[in-house]
Amino acid sequence: MTSDTASSLLNPAMLLAFLVAIAVFATLYTLAIPFFERGDLTKRMKAVSSERDQLRARARARHAADGPGSRVNLKPQDNLSVKKLVERFNLKKALVDENTMGKLKAAGYRSENALNMFLAARFLLPFVFLLLGGFWVFGLENLADRPLGVRLLAVLISGYIGFYLPNILLANKITKRQKSIKKAWPDALDLLLICVESGISMEAGMRRVAEELGEVSPPLAEEMVLTTAELSFLPDRRMALENLGTRTRIPIVQAVMQALIQADRYGTPIAQALRVLAQEGRDERMNEAEKKAAALPPKLTVPMILFFLPVLVMVILGPAIIQVIDRFH
Repeated sequence: MTSDTASSLLNPAMLLAFLVAIAVFATLYTLAIPFFERGDLTKRMKAVSSERDQLRARARARHAADGPGSRVNLKPQDNLSVKKLVERFNLKKALVDENTMGKLKAAGYRSENALNMFLAARFLLPFVFLLLGGFWVFGLENLADRPLGVRLLAVLISGYIGFYLPNILLANKITKRQKSIKKAWPDALDLLLICVESGISMEAGMRRVAEELGEVSPPLAEEMVLTTAELSFLPDRRMALENLGTRTRIPIVQAVMQALIQADRYGTPIAQALRVLAQEGRDERMNEAEKKAAALPPKLTVPMILFFLPVLVMVILGPAIIQVIDRFH
């Protein structure tokens, strides 16, 4: 029974039909998904902009509490089952290092529930992938002609992939978020410079920048609004600016924040610093574009040899070959 099922699943006709179905579904999904997307930018911005009110509410609750038992819990409700799983197996001590929270913040996940979900995924996915790998190797009888050690190694590799899959997805999320922020950062500095030179405070300028660049770069708008909330609440402005650089993990953003901290400490004009930093950001963006353009010829060499040159040769020599064949016939 198992061999018949495996042979039917591995039948070339069945595999071809399955791949065609996947291609059709992917095409339809690509064409239809823009019509079903919801513009949740307003909701995201509203959630981030309420951070200041939440911080103030928590502070008032701590001051108004009479004792440890009467504290008001103002935090959002976490997934209790995931939280119990993390606490039962002590996953924070086993899997969390000093960079884990920084990576989650850089990816846009700032809650405790996000950390619990990440740890639960790293704990459960290896077992899931081990079961899937074991079913694929032993249940479907793949790699049957290989030794037992090779088959066990394939199952272990699948579990290893499951363990590091959350890290891979998190790194991909961080890369996309940083790319979006870096692309809009020079424009954000230009807008902030205009706001500062017109007499608007830095907090109001950042909020204005978040409103203007919300459609271009939602991650940058979120970070700007959160920084505005911290500037209004935290006793030290330096801490709020450093937090922005720490969350984004982008060198150019960290350099701008340090320059703003120095300008605020020593009383130098902020507008002049913003003008210089915005120009540096544009120059860096142009340098990255030039690097990508310079790397195109080596990347296009193999596709041209495999796909363009054979077609070009057939177009050029095709008529001559046809004439030679007709003459000999």
